[in-house]
Amino acid sequence: MTDKLTVSVLGTGIMGAAMARNLVRAGHTVRVWNRTRAKAEPLAADGAQVAGSPAEAVRGADVVLTVLYDGAAARDVMGEAGPALSPGTAWVQSTTAGVEAVAELAALADEHGLVFYDAPVLGTRQPAEAGQLTVLAAGPVAGRGTVTPVFDAVGARTVWTGEDGAAGTATRLKLVANSWVLAATNAAGEVLALSKALDVDPRSFFEIIEGGPLDMGYLRAKSALILDGRLSPASFAVSTAAKDARLIVEAGQRYGVRLDVAAAGADRLARAAAQGHADEDMAAAYFASFEEGGSEE
Repeated sequence: MTDKLTVSVLGTGIMGAAMARNLVRAGHTVRVWNRTRAKAEPLAADGAQVAGSPAEAVRGADVVLTVLYDGAAARDVMGEAGPALSPGTAWVQSTTAGVEAVAELAALADEHGLVFYDAPVLGTRQPAEAGQLTVLAAGPVAGRGTVTPVFDAVGARTVWTGEDGAAGTATRLKLVANSWVLAATNAAGEVLALSKALDVDPRSFFEIIEGGPLDMGYLRAKSALILDGRLSPASFAVSTAAKDARLIVEAGQRYGVRLDVAAAGADRLARAAAQGHADEDMAAAYFASFEEGGSEE
């Protein structure tokens, strides 16, 4: 197998578009498709081929990469692509889809004779654009030579979690990681909201934790987005974070653990989205601390 592949990227949002560009830069032939074609069109200037349908995008591809909103979207789009899928094609499923959905997608892959890889990624806009994502991957050893060039193009490292994509071991790890990311994001917002309510300069808080075990770059980065009003363009949107939060809560319920912080965080993200912040960076969950409408005054 040559390391120069034909890769179909289905879904060209924040992550999918960046991944497609890095695949082109790595020398692969890249076809892209998005439900809203206008989101895919700019990739033509980078050297990608813009397809008019999922079937057109996947025809003759070595690898199909799905970077869609959720498991249902991935299922529907791959269903549309079905007539053009060739047995033996590798399907790299990078949507954060949830444990149950991954099993359903793996079953769909079996129906079409595809080689299924559960491969969500860790990272947001900036690492995606720089090709510095962490790929969490599970799937058969025999086909890894085909998908490794794809992972190398989009990520700085690949962490293999198992040989059965259907088991969702990569997605499970992604949900665990995202539970921490979302908890930290919501906590950063609440720290700033409480500072405002108590008339405390946030810089005083940052000064007393500086250099100690409570300090962290992520807290400072997300806080800066809020304090500086740089919530757009989003690195990771509130609406997508709210979806992932729901998946985390559902996973906890399914496996018998209470995730009180995750549940409260999911509510905050949903409230921020309802207040009009859905397309802003997930740090905009900050506004959920204030009255309906998202005003902090």
